Amino acid sequence: MTTTTLAVLVPLLPFLGAAAGLLLGRTAPGFVRPLAVLPTLAAAVIAVLVAVRQGGGKAIDSSTQLTPTGSVPIELALHLDGFAVLVAVLVGFVATCVQTYSTGYLRDDPRYPSYAALVSLFTSAMLLVVYSGDLMVLLVGWEIMGICSYFLVGHYWETPEARAASLKAFLVTKLGDVPFLFGLFALAADAGTFRITGILGSVAAGGIEHPTLIALLLLAGVAGKSAQFPLHTWLPDAMAGPTPVSALIHAATMVAAGIYFVARLLPVFAASAAALTVLAVMAAVTMVGSGLAALAQDDIKRVLAYSTIGQLGYMSGALAVGDRGAAVFHLLSHGAFKALLFLAAGVIIHAAGTNSLAAMSRMSGLAKRVPDAYWTMTVALLALAAIPPFAGFFSKEAVLVAAEHTALGESDFAPAAAGWTVLVSGLLTALLTAAYAIRLWLLAFRGRGAEAPHHGREPIVMNAVLWALAIPSLAFGLTVGYLDDWFDGHSLTPTVTTGVLGTGVALVGGLITYGTWRAIRYRTDAARIPMGAVAAHPEAPPSVVEAEAIAAHVPAYGDIAAAPDPADPGRLLLGPLHRHAAAGFHLDAVYSALFVRPVRAAAQLVSFLDREVVETYVSGSGTGARWLGAAVRRAQTGNVQTYLSALLAGSVVLAIAAVVLSNVNAGS
Repeated sequence: MTTTTLAVLVPLLPFLGAAAGLLLGRTAPGFVRPLAVLPTLAAAVIAVLVAVRQGGGKAIDSSTQLTPTGSVPIELALHLDGFAVLVAVLVGFVATCVQTYSTGYLRDDPRYPSYAALVSLFTSAMLLVVYSGDLMVLLVGWEIMGICSYFLVGHYWETPEARAASLKAFLVTKLGDVPFLFGLFALAADAGTFRITGILGSVAAGGIEHPTLIALLLLAGVAGKSAQFPLHTWLPDAMAGPTPVSALIHAATMVAAGIYFVARLLPVFAASAAALTVLAVMAAVTMVGSGLAALAQDDIKRVLAYSTIGQLGYMSGALAVGDRGAAVFHLLSHGAFKALLFLAAGVIIHAAGTNSLAAMSRMSGLAKRVPDAYWTMTVALLALAAIPPFAGFFSKEAVLVAAEHTALGESDFAPAAAGWTVLVSGLLTALLTAAYAIRLWLLAFRGRGAEAPHHGREPIVMNAVLWALAIPSLAFGLTVGYLDDWFDGHSLTPTVTTGVLGTGVALVGGLITYGTWRAIRYRTDAARIPMGAVAAHPEAPPSVVEAEAIAAHVPAYGDIAAAPDPADPGRLLLGPLHRHAAAGFHLDAVYSALFVRPVRAAAQLVSFLDREVVETYVSGSGTGARWLGAAVRRAQTGNVQTYLSALLAGSVVLAIAAVVLSNVNAGS
């Protein structure tokens, strides 16, 4: 079987699994779990085989033209280079872990068949984006992911948080997709093709007439899909969905799609220095802002959500300085440890009966209750904080090295200002990342108070998945010396300068947070103040506990994001900035004032005009016709004498009018 045929099977198998799962979900429920896991597992295995055959060598291209369009052709095309085949392996591996984990996490959920089918469809759509060699085919996968995220984030639709989050995720990403679509059309119009290879050839030949406009339009869609400032606000709220969905979205599918898209078309963005500068500034604001926000969140999943936004900012920063190898390398390592963080968080939420770090900090023995989640999350948090030799250290250092080269003028791909922007913000974000990582670990696993509830061991499939993800979180970075051929031949090895700086600031951030926590814990009584937000039925299955914990947060604290916890080290570290950081720096309020309220006011005005003006005229015309009909109806008596009298009278009137008119004409 050829490599091209195998590549076609990779997105096709999860799609067929989704279709079969939906068809058999009610009639043969025993087949639902195998149909969820096995096609995705087979796709992951085939993706590995495709990667081995491609071997980091010359890209493999194959295409067949669809129905002629009469203008720019649309082709069903594959483009398999080193980036594509490795990202496909990541997607298949993480999706398999999520589907396997979900068989235990949602074991008693009545909507599991539709959930599993949507996850499979989500996976298929991302794999289509990864392998696609035509932008229109890529757009199909791009939009399917959007609608899948809407349904999956809203899985707990009984809760108002899930309903609002799913709608927000859909609308905000669509806000970016509109200019993105215009950008695709403008790019194809200039290049004369939707084929990625043809577009890159046109860029190399200088055939793109409006590079800045096209790049900025495309960046709007990337900002929405990959949750970059200013369109990142949907991602923290999307934590209202099931934890496995959060792992899939954050690690390997939706938010990774925007980064991957820019990496695929980086020469298009490189044709405009202004676009690269905008991308660098967007990455810097995203990194620093999300780090501050993560340090103020009380919901453990919202901490991880803001963490994802910041790590995506690192990837955007690497692209802004022209190193797509570093960006995709960090995408791969981040996919492993972020999936592990979310799935471990699901176990912790079930064990504690709450998603509130403030409530967990008042429990003792949680680490002993869930030892697998404790040890694997510790590994993942060390990778997130970029502590050597964990995976995050090597990939994050690759980004900082690329920024350093641009800042010092060793690379002329992007302006030096873009390099300095990414480098400085990257180092500051490394400090913040270590701070919120150690804060999460301390509050979750080093609490004091009543014993954490004991619900027995989690299903073995859930713990097995955690250990499977812990392996790449620990060891993937050690492959850095063997991946050069897969990433354009550029070295990804850390340098001494950035290695010392990056690790140093991370250690400083972690130590400051730890010292603050100890000061609060042992010198005050703040940690003894009881905090609420616990699920109503902590002994229930994991998915039920999570839904109840999400619903309990606002009634307990009056806020979905923060808790008034005087024992929180983040509150002391951020000081007066804490309130603003917990609210995401009030961007939702800004958008509400600038867009939501004016649109609602305009809608109310249109409704008023329709009701009071347009409807008045419509009703008036109907009333007039009704009156005229009534008058005519009275004239229709059925009496022949009356009709003849009317005819005679009319004839007399016409005769008199004719005489008068003739006399007038004769006189003139």
